[in-house]
Amino acid sequence: MKKKTKSNVWHIQWMLLAFATLCFTGCKDDDEGLEEAFDPNKPIVVSDFSPKKGGAGSNLILYGDNFGNDPSKVKVTIGGKDTRIVTVKNQSMYCIIPPKAYNGNIQVSVCDDNGEVISSVEAESTFEYEKKWMVSTAFGTYYENGNEFFDMKDGPLDAGGGFGNVFWFSWDPESDYNKLYFTNDGKTTRYLDLEKNEIGTFSHGFDRVTAITWTLDGNMIVSHNHSSDTKPGNYLFTRASNYTQKETLGGYARGVNGNMIHPINGELYYSRYRAGDMWKYDFETGESTLCFQNPYSGVGIYLVPHPSGKYAYMLEQEYYFIMRTDYDWIRKTFTTPYAICGTGNSWGYSDGIGTHAQLNRPIQGVFVKNPAYAGQEDEYDFYFCDKNNHCVRILTPNGRVTTFAGRGNNGTSGLLDGEVRTEARFNEPRALTFDPKRNCFYVGDGLNKIIRKIAKETE
Repeated sequence: MKKKTKSNVWHIQWMLLAFATLCFTGCKDDDEGLEEAFDPNKPIVVSDFSPKKGGAGSNLILYGDNFGNDPSKVKVTIGGKDTRIVTVKNQSMYCIIPPKAYNGNIQVSVCDDNGEVISSVEAESTFEYEKKWMVSTAFGTYYENGNEFFDMKDGPLDAGGGFGNVFWFSWDPESDYNKLYFTNDGKTTRYLDLEKNEIGTFSHGFDRVTAITWTLDGNMIVSHNHSSDTKPGNYLFTRASNYTQKETLGGYARGVNGNMIHPINGELYYSRYRAGDMWKYDFETGESTLCFQNPYSGVGIYLVPHPSGKYAYMLEQEYYFIMRTDYDWIRKTFTTPYAICGTGNSWGYSDGIGTHAQLNRPIQGVFVKNPAYAGQEDEYDFYFCDKNNHCVRILTPNGRVTTFAGRGNNGTSGLLDGEVRTEARFNEPRALTFDPKRNCFYVGDGLNKIIRKIAKETE
């Protein structure tokens, strides 16, 4: 009994101690939650901030004194740009970095009930603003009411109208990146003259053209994507005739979705939809030969050669993956392809390496040199439109897929400009190209019927 009584006493003592500790802690927390209001008789102090550098949309915490406790009466500018304040405590403040805060000067002000500044201070050190990749609308007008949409007419690019079905971009190789052609996959091929800020039309006379490419000597190749077994599929339009004269290349070819020129040896390669195969046309012999049979038939295969000519990517839209075909320099032909990312006939969305990445209808892509790879065997990343995932993605030389732009604000499709990942949205982007002269990407934003631009912020 004595032992039991002693045990009860100790239990009661521990309960009282725990209760006292809880009360003390609770009172301490309550005291900490009662942040002091701004004192007009004291100066505002900015003693430090973290992090020291970042880009638009990044978080920033300011430390100091006499900030007050009312976010509606505190104003913060970084580089002269108004900054969104999330929370304010008297000695700390949580903000969001605004776009284009280039010079990095941090100023904190406190206002009265009428919004007039009554005290302000500038931090001694400056924030290092990092320019981010941003998405904007480059060309065309978005019409929320689809019944109001009309195709942009030839003439000035700011005259209104949009683009019904931008499908494939192709630069005139002799235009110094000033003339960009694009197909409409069922409509007349158009071109943008970025030097004159105009849009024009190229009339090739075909009812459906999916892809165009260029010979090494600057002539245009147009592939007629038709459904006949008794018609040629590829035509050469000569620059000397201002693309008014054409000649047939090779024999009959049905459903030509993709074409490309080997960047070193100059042969023409093209894919056929119904048969699911790839062919080579040799300009020297005038002969067409089968390169290989694709694992799947009834598939749009879009072709993009690596600048070195060592390999090419085959973007297989209906089967949701990308294959690689290596070039045989002795036989002068591309060889049997193999999967590089995604899984054939299995769609989804996930970043990852090889078959661990999931795609959903990849279409056009472009190789872009990455300075971080300087001196390596392959110095290029591959950017591509993942149409039904509503984004632009990156495929590295080692087969890793990441998302570069789109799917912002926890969404998928839509139309929104802003930072490439946190804000920007696309709606079935299809065409993609890179402009090294202006250091930007152009995206044919399919269902939004406009051309978007992805570029780093500029002052």
